[in-house]
Amino acid sequence: VREVFETRARVVRALREFLDDRGYIEVETPVLQPLYGGALARPFTTHHNVLDMPLYLRIADELYLKRLIVGGMERVYEIGKDFRNEGIDRTHNPEFSMLEFYEAFADYHDMMDMVEAMVAHAAEAATGGTTVEFEGRRLDLAPPYRRITFLDALAEIGGVDAAALDDDGLRAAAREVGVEEPAALGRGRLLDSLFGELVEPRLEQPTFVIDYPRELSPLAKAKRGDARLTERFELIVAGREIANAFSELNDPFDQRERFEAQARLREAGDEEALVIDEDYLRALEYGMPPTGGVGIGVDRLVMLLTGQPSIRDVILFPTMRPEETR
Repeated sequence: VREVFETRARVVRALREFLDDRGYIEVETPVLQPLYGGALARPFTTHHNVLDMPLYLRIADELYLKRLIVGGMERVYEIGKDFRNEGIDRTHNPEFSMLEFYEAFADYHDMMDMVEAMVAHAAEAATGGTTVEFEGRRLDLAPPYRRITFLDALAEIGGVDAAALDDDGLRAAAREVGVEEPAALGRGRLLDSLFGELVEPRLEQPTFVIDYPRELSPLAKAKRGDARLTERFELIVAGREIANAFSELNDPFDQRERFEAQARLREAGDEEALVIDEDYLRALEYGMPPTGGVGIGVDRLVMLLTGQPSIRDVILFPTMRPEETR
């Protein structure tokens, strides 16, 4: 057990060194927030007695870090705790560690280059090389990584041609693979569920899944040349999401439309949809340069590099169900 956490410390140190050496500044942003955002998730809610107002434990650092980009800090990162009020399983703990970093005048192609170099650097710090054993599989973390579009992956690996299906067709496909209550899901959730069931578990070697549909990516810039898609990628290794990144959406008018679409989803019952953040929209109106941003799940990366099957094995004090009292 001690060796796992010694390795974890080396990995976190390597992530910091990698970014520090490239001119990034480490910052701290609020954990208690008046609005939650930056991810599609349910928050933990608390109450400030003196101010008599609700506050939320952050679900992501993203919107505050991008405010710093607006303010002129061109390369920033934060390693900290995020909190999501959701299920507990082998890859999810309600309190978890995230690395997020943002760079002005970069896009998702630049961020892919950064991420594959960073993961290889972390692997070398953890194991002395870029090949790791995980759940009986030998994984090669040396760049370059395979790249495939979201829709191509869903068609070629999952057997679902999503581009040719309307919402009812997607619901039928979701029903076939056992997705619960597909009739209640919007197009974005249907696509995400199908990808999670049919594609993600089959991606073993490091793979960048790129160009996600717009419905799945309310904070990502539209893809140049095809506004139905976004300049977003996820890094999948051994069937697990390790990183999520975009060319950041910096158009305040487009962002407002995306927030309003999310608000309609909330009204229809999607508790994880984003809320409208007027302060963030105001920051975009001042002007955010073209920006690339990345979030990396530190715990999942450590799982991968130490060969641990559960996120509980890489967190010193994971959230556990209480013992039943008799």
